Amino acid sequence: MYKIGELAKLSGLTVEALRFYERKGLLSPAARGANQYRMYSEQDLARLGFIQRAKQAGLSIKDILELLTLREHAETSSCGDVSSVVAHKLHKVQEQLLQLQAFEATLKKLHDECCGGEESATSCSILKALDDVIE
Repeated sequence: MYKIGELAKLSGLTVEALRFYERKGLLSPAARGANQYRMYSEQDLARLGFIQRAKQAGLSIKDILELLTLREHAETSSCGDVSSVVAHKLHKVQEQLLQLQAFEATLKKLHDECCGGEESATSCSILKALDDVIE
């Protein structure tokens, strides 16, 4: 069993992060020992590893909670249930990438059309393009 500080050190997280995870339901509230210290198990440490890897994959707290629930009920959950959580996140990321590519194209066009010189910005093509009203 680990005290919260020990678990933080072993997991590479801060005590504040562990408390945040508890508040969000990602980590079950710790049992308290006779000394009233929060005590955590090896299972809690393994769960934190799962959470950290899921975060590194870009999953939200909501996604991670859903995956943890599916993991805890693996015998009654399907691989498809798990896959759908990841597929949903993947779809959102792909949409964001398309939007970012559109932003990139617009910014590149604005940048490429600007002389970038030392003259007054009164005739700057970027400012003019952003001032233009599309009719």
